[in-house]
Amino acid sequence: MAGVSKDQVLDQLKTVTGPDFNSNIVDLGLVSDIFIADNKVFFSITVPAARAQELEPLRAAAERVVKNMPGVAGAIVALTAEKRGGPTSDDAVPRPAPAAPQRPAQRPAPAGAVPPPRVAAQPQSGHGHAAAPVKSGVPGVGAIIAVASGKGGVGKSTTAVNLALGLQANGHRVGILDADIYGPSMPRLLHLSGRPEVVSGRVLKPMEGYGLKVMSIGFLVDEETPMIWRGPMVMSALTQMLREVQWGELDVLVVDMPPGTGDAQLTMAQQVPLAGAVIVSTPQDLALIDARKGLNMFKKVDVPLLGIVENMSYFIAPDTGNRYDIFGHGGAKAEAERLGVPFLGEVPLVMEIREMSDAGKPVVISNPEGPQAKVYREIAARVWDQLQAAKADPGRTAPAIVFE
Repeated sequence: MAGVSKDQVLDQLKTVTGPDFNSNIVDLGLVSDIFIADNKVFFSITVPAARAQELEPLRAAAERVVKNMPGVAGAIVALTAEKRGGPTSDDAVPRPAPAAPQRPAQRPAPAGAVPPPRVAAQPQSGHGHAAAPVKSGVPGVGAIIAVASGKGGVGKSTTAVNLALGLQANGHRVGILDADIYGPSMPRLLHLSGRPEVVSGRVLKPMEGYGLKVMSIGFLVDEETPMIWRGPMVMSALTQMLREVQWGELDVLVVDMPPGTGDAQLTMAQQVPLAGAVIVSTPQDLALIDARKGLNMFKKVDVPLLGIVENMSYFIAPDTGNRYDIFGHGGAKAEAERLGVPFLGEVPLVMEIREMSDAGKPVVISNPEGPQAKVYREIAARVWDQLQAAKADPGRTAPAIVFE
C-alpha cells in the first residue's frame, strides 16, 4: 500500500474545527509542518498557552482523523504554544463568549468538529489574580530530572544511562526517556530493539533494559531515518513519549535531553515538570562556556540545578594505569564552585566505559564492582540527595547566576 502524502493529511485535517472556531485548523494556519516517516505522521497544532488544556479535544480529534487514513501506521500530534506572528497568533483562535445564564439547546455539531469542552475554573491567588500555570506531572513518576549539555560530544547520553543505572543500583525505581530526537542513543546503549507495544488504545508500553523502563524515538523510527525536525515537531514526539507511555510507578525518570540550548531544549524545559537538571561538561574552557549556557537556560525557567558532572575528567592509560589530564582537569569543579552549583563528581576517560557503551552493556552493569561503576553510583547518590533537598524546600529554585 502506498504511503500517505502531506497534502492528503492536510485535506483530512480540514475537516477538523474547534468549538468556537470560524474555520478549520488548516485554513487558520494552526498546523505545523508535517513530517512523515515509516508511514507515521508527526505534527503539532499551535494554540494560545492559556487554552491548551481546554483545546485538548481538538488535538485528539486531529490525531483520530489522521490515524484513520488509509496508509497511516500511526500519528503523533501535540498542542504547542509557540509564539509566532501572523495567522497563528492568539487572535487566530477565537475565545469562547461569556457563558449565558441558561444553556441553550445545542445543535448537532458538524462532521469532524470537536464537541465543546468543559472549562475548569482557574485557581485564584490571594490577590485575586489567576495563579501561575502549573506543569502537570506524569502519573506514578516521583521526580523527572534532565541530563543536559551545552554542546554535543561531551558524553551526555553515556552519563545519563549510567546515572539511571546508578540510581537503580542504589535501590530506586528508575526509567529513562531518550529525548535526543536528532540522535537517539538508548537503543544502542541498552542493546534494545523492536517496537513498543501499544496498550489502552494509544498508550505505549515502555521497553525494558537491565531493569530500566525505556522510551526512545529510536524505537519508533528506523535508525538510519534522518530526523530533520523543527521545534514543534520535536515537542510533538516528546509529548507522546512522556505523557502517553505506561511508565508505572517510578521514583525517578531520567531525561536524556538534546544537546545544546536551542528552542527545542528551552521549550521542553518550560513544559516538562522537571525536579532538577544535571549538566555534563568536559574540563576544557570551550566546553565550560557551553555548559554555562545550559545552566543559564534552566535558571531562566526556574528549574533547580542538581549539579555538574565533569566527564572525561582525566585519562587512565590501559597499559600502565598512569593518569593523564588530556583535556585539563578540574575546570567543571572550579566552575561549579564559582557559580555556587553542586559538583557531583568526575568521570575518567577510560576504554572500559567506551567499549561497554558501544556493546550495549553500560559499565554499571558490565562491571558493577569496578571503580567506574562506583563513580556513577556515587554521582547518583549525590543527585538523589539534591532531589530530596529540593523536595524539602519547595521554594528552592536555581541559584542566581551572573555571567560576566
